Amino acid sequence: MATMKEIAALSGVSRGTVDRVLNHRGSVHPDTAARVLKIAKQLNYQPNKAGLILAAQKKNFKIGVILFQDTNPFFQEVLTGIYAMAEELSGYNCQVLIRQVSFDESCQRQAIEALYQEGIHGLVISPYNAPSITAEINRLTEQGIPVITTNTDIESQRLAYVGSNYFLSGQTAAGLLGRMTFGEVFVGIITGSSHILCHTERIAGFLETIRKYYPQVHVVEEMIENHDNDTESREKVQKFLTDHPEINALYFAAAGIYGGCQAVRSLGLSEKIKIFTYDNVGSTTELMKQGIITATICQQPFLQGYRPLELIFRYLLEGIAPETEFQYVDIDIRIRENI
Repeated sequence: MATMKEIAALSGVSRGTVDRVLNHRGSVHPDTAARVLKIAKQLNYQPNKAGLILAAQKKNFKIGVILFQDTNPFFQEVLTGIYAMAEELSGYNCQVLIRQVSFDESCQRQAIEALYQEGIHGLVISPYNAPSITAEINRLTEQGIPVITTNTDIESQRLAYVGSNYFLSGQTAAGLLGRMTFGEVFVGIITGSSHILCHTERIAGFLETIRKYYPQVHVVEEMIENHDNDTESREKVQKFLTDHPEINALYFAAAGIYGGCQAVRSLGLSEKIKIFTYDNVGSTTELMKQGIITATICQQPFLQGYRPLELIFRYLLEGIAPETEFQYVDIDIRIRENI
């Protein structure tokens, strides 16, 4: 097994410099640090685990987590993954500070600042897609506080992203709709918000694929934003279907599915309209069993909570960055027969 002494000899630096690079214990010239890390990787350097545990207990790491409020049941499963990893990290004397905030740019910015004032060493966040949030993430990164985005991404200096490949999942939804409908199809799109990158990416992938491969599918130009709220979704979908009686398919790019399906039912259109959604929360499962929802695409919410904490803790403790910038979860297609 490689040692720090061997890495130092091959890098042409002192053992102390290697220690600082691998354990983030002081400033080292970026070129020198890059050379040391490259050689450590080539030698498959593995730190002493007992020493790492002791070091972690002494450092008393704090990792912040910012999610949107769990009005969307999906985030309840993300939280389950976060709590599971947080329990594991407690053995390393690492605190996980969880904050759930309203779907609001200002609220999220305030949550970031509050966690910064509490002295966090790293942050996991489902970001609101706005320049001010990009600026906050970049500010933390520049101060040596790594950030990992989960569930939805944002263009920034964050360390990595954990979640679905949303463009691909949008393409997948289009493929399902194109193959599971017949004749001329008029599809209405319901999204959560244009300020959530994952929602816009799903729609972009969906539209590109429909236009490329499914000329029989026509997208209704109007698009609904329901802010992941079932009450708002029911009201808006009911009006949407009344204004566009030609619609015979619905694509939910976000939550608010239960409310939207209630609208379909109340108008007596369950037999006419094919419905394509995301996630496998309890209400969606029931609607699939009843034949209301045609298919849903799942995205491993537990892993989206568990994995970012695991990655950021490893980075803080061992200096090991994620192997890839984009940590995509699997796309899992469910229909009534395999729900």
